[in-house]
Amino acid sequence: MYNSDTPLRAELPSSRQLLRSTVLAAISALVLLVAVVLPAEYGIDPTGVGRILRMTEMGDIKQQLAAEAAADAAAAQSPAAGAPGMAVVNAAEPAVKAAVAAAPKEPAKAAPKIEWRDEMPFTLAPGEGTEIKLKMVEGAKAQYAWVVEGGEVNFDTHGDAQGKSISYEKGRGVSSDEGVLEAAFTGNHGWYWRNRGKSNVKVILRTRGDYTDIKKMK
Repeated sequence: MYNSDTPLRAELPSSRQLLRSTVLAAISALVLLVAVVLPAEYGIDPTGVGRILRMTEMGDIKQQLAAEAAADAAAAQSPAAGAPGMAVVNAAEPAVKAAVAAAPKEPAKAAPKIEWRDEMPFTLAPGEGTEIKLKMVEGAKAQYAWVVEGGEVNFDTHGDAQGKSISYEKGRGVSSDEGVLEAAFTGNHGWYWRNRGKSNVKVILRTRGDYTDIKKMK
């Protein structure tokens, strides 16, 4: 089978030509090493070409990254070496907390004081009850707050008019209550308290809002 022509001896390169090619290749490799590899990999630039081609900067960065990686590896292998630094941080924490605690704080704003329209105190003997009503039109609202001194009471918040009645809320053994009473219809709306304890109690009722009259029923 015919594959190719056999080269003639005269066509083959001589030993001198081979030596020359080898020397040229070695010189080229050396030039590349000095001008490119050393600046780009190690930041070494004996000829100045690497800095002109901005390869020296890349080599410096690589060397810095390698140094940081080596330092991180050394720190990971010797955890005891990091303990003093941690101790310094922990020792500083109390000082920081103390400084924060010593910093002046803004004074807390006092809650606005409610200006009540009416205040009605009364005393209930054991077994005694009493009723206070507000005269209100339908949809009117009255804010209230009452408190018991010396005990607890049973109560019923309700309303009534001619042919109408409603109970808003009831409670047993209560020492205070507050909220907004909204009239379900035009009429009298208020509270009934009874003292089921064994000693006298004092009840103080405070009110304000949309009502035309307030009175103690009994």
